[in-house]
Amino acid sequence: MGTTGTPTNLTQGSKTRGGIGESTLRPDGILKVTGEFAYSSDMWHEDMLWGQILRSTVAHAEIVSIDTGEALATPGVYAVMTYDDLPTEVKNYGLEIQDTPVLAHGKVRHHGEPVAIVAADHPETARRAAAKIKVEYRELPVITDEASATAPDAILIHEGRDDHHIGHVPHPNIVHRQPIVRGNVEEAAKKADFVVKGEYTFGMQDQAFLGPESGLAVPAEDGGVDLYIATQWLHSDLRQIAPVLGLPEDKVRMTLSGVGGAFGGREDLSMQIHACLLALRTGKPVKIVYNRFESFFGHVHRHPAKLYYEHGATKDGKLTHLKARIVLDGGAYASASPAVVGNASSLGAGPYVIDDVDIEAIALYTNNPPCGAMRGFGAVQACFAYEAQMDKLADKVGMDRVAFRQLNAMEQGTVMPTGQVVDSPAPVAELLRRVKAMPMPPEQQWLTAGEEADVRQLPGGLSNTTHGEGVVRGVGYAVGIKNVGFSEGFDDYSTAKVRMEVVGGEPVATVHTAMAEVGQGGVTVHAQIARTELGVTQVTIQPADTQVGSAGSTSASRQTYVTGGAVKNSCELVREKVLELGRRKFGTYHPAWATAELLLEGGKVVTDGGEVLADLVDVLGDESVEIEAEWRHRPTEAFDLRTGQGFGHVQYTFAAHRAVVEVDTELGLVKVIELACAQDVGKALNPLSVVGQIQGGTTQGLGIAVMEEIIVDPKTAKVKNPSFTDYLIPTILDTPTIPVDVLELADDHAPYGLRGIGEAPTLSSTPAVLAAIRNATGLELNRTPVRPEHLTGK
Repeated sequence: MGTTGTPTNLTQGSKTRGGIGESTLRPDGILKVTGEFAYSSDMWHEDMLWGQILRSTVAHAEIVSIDTGEALATPGVYAVMTYDDLPTEVKNYGLEIQDTPVLAHGKVRHHGEPVAIVAADHPETARRAAAKIKVEYRELPVITDEASATAPDAILIHEGRDDHHIGHVPHPNIVHRQPIVRGNVEEAAKKADFVVKGEYTFGMQDQAFLGPESGLAVPAEDGGVDLYIATQWLHSDLRQIAPVLGLPEDKVRMTLSGVGGAFGGREDLSMQIHACLLALRTGKPVKIVYNRFESFFGHVHRHPAKLYYEHGATKDGKLTHLKARIVLDGGAYASASPAVVGNASSLGAGPYVIDDVDIEAIALYTNNPPCGAMRGFGAVQACFAYEAQMDKLADKVGMDRVAFRQLNAMEQGTVMPTGQVVDSPAPVAELLRRVKAMPMPPEQQWLTAGEEADVRQLPGGLSNTTHGEGVVRGVGYAVGIKNVGFSEGFDDYSTAKVRMEVVGGEPVATVHTAMAEVGQGGVTVHAQIARTELGVTQVTIQPADTQVGSAGSTSASRQTYVTGGAVKNSCELVREKVLELGRRKFGTYHPAWATAELLLEGGKVVTDGGEVLADLVDVLGDESVEIEAEWRHRPTEAFDLRTGQGFGHVQYTFAAHRAVVEVDTELGLVKVIELACAQDVGKALNPLSVVGQIQGGTTQGLGIAVMEEIIVDPKTAKVKNPSFTDYLIPTILDTPTIPVDVLELADDHAPYGLRGIGEAPTLSSTPAVLAAIRNATGLELNRTPVRPEHLTGK
C-alpha cells in the first residue's frame, strides 16, 4: 500500500500507543478466524422455545383461509400466530414507509412473505408444525416489470397508498421518482460532435452475509422484552418493533449480538418482531434462526435496474450533455427504495463535469422480492452504466479511455448536477493516474517453467477446460463517486458515552455507543480515538444496546465519520473535565496549568512543550468523569422534487479500479487476474482496516460482475436459486490479487479529515471488470453479471 497526500493534523497530536493512524489489530479478529466468536445464532437460554415462520409459496394471491388447528395440536407446540392474533392496531412496519405487514393479511405480495409463526420446544417440531398450517390462496396476476406495473389497468400492489411520495409519482405502483435537471440538455446536444446511447441491465444481487438472520427474545418480569439481535441499527429496529408489541420503547430493551456480515441486508427487520411476539405470547424465551433458504426470502436485496443513457462529446473530448433514465425494481415493499432513488439520480452523472443534465430515476412496486439497502446502493447501478458510456465515447472520439476520463474529471469546486459545490478534495484524475501507473501482472502467468499450462491459473481452473487455447487478456478501467452518510435532510447524528476512571491503579476509558459492529472494525477505531484524545492505553468498549442514545445505521460508510465523531466529541468533553479536576487539585502549584496547552499522553497530563504536570491516576483519584453527547455533521437538504437541486449529500468519496482478466472466448469462461484500486480515504485511521475494507468492497463488485444474481421467474415472480448451491459468490479461488494505493487528502469538514471507505470500491470494480472483458472479446456486454452464453452466443 502506498500512502501519500496532504497529512491530516490530529487535534491532540497524541503519542499514546494504539492511537489514530496505527494498524491496531481487531479485538474480535482471532475469535472470528478460529470459530470461537459468539454469533447471534449461537445464543442459548434455559427453557427456550424455537420459532419458525411459514412463508407464502406464491408471489401474488388473495388469502382465502388459514387453518392452524393441526399445527396447534402438534405435541411440543406452544403457540401459533397469524395476522388476527397480533396484539395491537399497529400491524405494519417499515424504514420510511410503513407498508410491510408483520404477517400477511388479505393477500401476499411476494414469494416467501411471512404468513404465520410457530413456537415449539424443538426446531424440528416447529418446522413440522408450520408445514401443517393449511393456507388456501387465490392467485392473482403478477407485476414483474415497468410495463406491467404502470399499465393503465395494472393491479395495484398497495391499494389506498397514503405515504408522502404518492403526490409526486405518476402511478401508484411507483414508490418514488426523483428528477435531476440542470442546464438545457436539448441545446447542449446540438454542440455534440459525437453521441452515444446505451441500454443497460443490472441484476439482483444478494448481500450473501454468512451469518443467517437470528435472535433471541426473552420476556421480562416488568411485562417488557429483552431482544438480543444481529442488526445494523438498534434504535431503528426499536422504533418499528415497540408499536407492534404495544409496549413503550423503554420496555423493549435491545442488545447487539454477534453479527455475521450485513452489507445493508440487516437494515430492515426480519425475525425481530416475530420472536418478540412469540416470547410475550408464551412467556418463554424464543430463539429464531433462519436456514440459508429462508435467509434469501428474509431480507431485501440489491435493486435490479434498467438504465437508459445518452452522452454527447465534442471532437476534442469534452462532455456536452447527459440524458438518463434509471428504473429500479423495488419489489413488493418500499424498504429503502426512496433513498436508493435519491442516490441513483443525484450520482447518476458520475465523477465528471457535465453542465447540462437531465436524469430521471424511479423505483417500482412489483411482486418481485423486496429490495432495499446494499453496499453503495443506487450509485452502484448508475456507475455500471455511465462507465460503459465513457468507454464508448472515448472510442468514438478516438482518445485513450483513461485520458478521456481525466479530461472530464471533476475536482474540488466542481458543481454537481444537483447544484451542490464539491467543497473538499475530489482527486478523480489523480486516482486514475495512480491506478494506471501500478505495475501490470505478468502475461501468461499460467505457463510453468516447462512451458506447460498450470490449469489452476486459467479460466475454468481445476475443471481442466482449457490449456490456454483461445485465452485472451483484457484490461479495463473505471472510477466512481459515492456519497457518505444519510442525505437529503435526514437528521443524521450519533451518540457516544465516554467514562474515564482509575481501575486497578491505571487510568481506563470506557466507550459506550449503539453502533452495530458488523465487521467494519468500528470497535477498533473507537478505541483508537479514545487513546488519541484521552492519552490512555486501556480502553473498554461496552456492548452496543439501546441503553445509550442512537448511533444510527451501520451503512452509507457513515459510522467512522459520525459515531467516530461522537466518540471524539465525548472524549474531548471528558478531557476538559479531567483537566478541570487537575487544575483544581494542582493548578495553584504550577503556573503551566493555566498558561500552557495541556495534553493527555501516556496516562499523564503534559504541556505542549512536553513537560509532565501530573499522572492521570493522581488527577482522577476516586472520581470518574462520564459524558454522553451527540454529534452531528453539517446539515443537508432534500432535493427539489421537480429539478433535483439541493445540498443533498454530506461528503463524497472516490475510488478507481483497473481490472485485468483472461477470457476463454470459446467456452465463455472468465478469470479475473487482478483488480487494482486507488482510493482517497481522507485520513487512514487504521491503515490495515482501510485496505481490508477496500478489498472487501472490490470483491463484492467482482461478484455482481461475473457470477452473482438472484434469478426470478418472470412469469411467476418466484425465486429460482435461493441457496449458495445456485447463487454463487466469489471464493478465495475466484478472488484476484487486489493491490491498493491509498491517497490521503483531508476533508476539512470531517473528524480527522477522514472519508467513508467501504462502499466506493464496490462501485468501480464492477464496470472495470466488464470493461476488461469487453476489451478481451470485442463484445458490447450491456448487462451484469456476464454469463458464458453472453460471451459465446450459445
